[in-house]
Amino acid sequence: MAKSIMIQGTMSNVGKSFLTAGLCRIFAQDGYKTAPFKSQNMALNSYITEEGLEMGRAQVMQAEAAGIQPSVWMNPILLKPTNDVGSQVIVNGEVIGNMSAREYFQYKKKLIPSVMEAYRRLEEEYDIIVIEGAGSPAEINLKSEDIVNMGMAKMANAPVLLVGDIDRGGVFAQLVGTMELLELEERERVKGLIINKFRGDKTILDSGVHMLEERLSTPVIGVTPFMQIDLEDEDSLSDRFTVKRNVEAIDIVVIRLPRISNFTDFNILENIKGVSLRYAACLADLKNPDMIIVPGTKNTMKDLLWMRQNGLEAAVLKAAARGKLVFGICGGYQMLGQQICDPLGIEEGGTISGMGLLPVKTIFQREKTRTRVRGSFQTMEGLLKELSGEEFEGYEIHMGNTVCVHPMLPVACIHNINDSEGINKPEGGFVENVFGTYVHGIFDKERIVKKLVAALAAEKGLSLPEVELMDFARYKEQQYDILADTLRTYLDMEKIYRIIF
Repeated sequence: MAKSIMIQGTMSNVGKSFLTAGLCRIFAQDGYKTAPFKSQNMALNSYITEEGLEMGRAQVMQAEAAGIQPSVWMNPILLKPTNDVGSQVIVNGEVIGNMSAREYFQYKKKLIPSVMEAYRRLEEEYDIIVIEGAGSPAEINLKSEDIVNMGMAKMANAPVLLVGDIDRGGVFAQLVGTMELLELEERERVKGLIINKFRGDKTILDSGVHMLEERLSTPVIGVTPFMQIDLEDEDSLSDRFTVKRNVEAIDIVVIRLPRISNFTDFNILENIKGVSLRYAACLADLKNPDMIIVPGTKNTMKDLLWMRQNGLEAAVLKAAARGKLVFGICGGYQMLGQQICDPLGIEEGGTISGMGLLPVKTIFQREKTRTRVRGSFQTMEGLLKELSGEEFEGYEIHMGNTVCVHPMLPVACIHNINDSEGINKPEGGFVENVFGTYVHGIFDKERIVKKLVAALAAEKGLSLPEVELMDFARYKEQQYDILADTLRTYLDMEKIYRIIF
């Protein structure tokens, strides 16, 4: 049976996900079969496994760090917020329904058997399981029904490392306050403290470290530096949305929807010389881009109304009228249509008009489409004609069924990878310079990105040098190694191994 160790934090965004990934990498490098685990993840960035099941991308990233295939057993509960007080609840990859925060709070202990089934599956297959907590274990209003922090640690009988974020300030109060609010049994489970995101001379902290160890009778097993590691992060707290990027020769803007999902679709566009990828949450951010992407969202209707109210919808319509490339993916594709209908109240209920840029109508249904697909671009016209015939691979995650109300040309022809018959079908559609598709990952292939950038440059009369793209898979492997090397330097790995074994 596997050994385990759990990473908990004093609050959200202290670095739990990256520390979990780093430890997964270290243990794998040291010859242990290692898997990540997070009993309950709240995120809008999700992933479809080879079996057609849905899980959080943070655990996919951690599985990559461990050198293994991602599995829904690594994230048995995924909560995808639909509004400020409710979420879609996904258990072991399958949607079981939408619940308000109060409904889920009262219901979640019924999911313990599902959580433990997933954990036991990993326990039988791996040597070490690195468990990630969520938020803080000291949220006293949530502790009675906890299944993700100390509740999970108890069920797995896992020792805990407690992490505080010094970059935000008050790290000593974070760690002491959290420990003081834990029950005696919970405090005894905490075997080590980590101060994360430190900048500067570590010796300045020595007096504080000694105080922590004396007051809490718990060793500080590492002071880890602020790391510029380029890995996928939790969607709601991503720095990608707030970084101010200079406008380059080719400027691509993603609309920063309040409930944006799967923005990892665009990561490959971030590191191309002469290209800027920016996120715009208001008219002032938009400026005059060469391409506007309307991304996926967990609430198409509400986010479209948000765009309508703040003027971004009008700006997209004006850009389309001027011939700018507008590309909608998933929920963004639905928004570009003529109408969105929700007769069953899946999102907001009722019917609203779309942007009217594509002749399609979307009707929300209870059954969720979750599938990995392979396909190729159809015969394209206009700006993206050079993409004709290019092959891609990706996945679909959506509740709506989108149908044409007037003829239009499909963007692609796809088939379900898991479908043994491999039936091809048209997908998405375009009218002149406006394109829409349900396929996440449609830009992931190097040839597609090169031709996309070349087309945008030609439209502006520019002659950019040959687009050079990094080997993205190799780049991520390098980032995992940098993360592991850094943690080996600043964590007491011998002590961590003694805690585990």
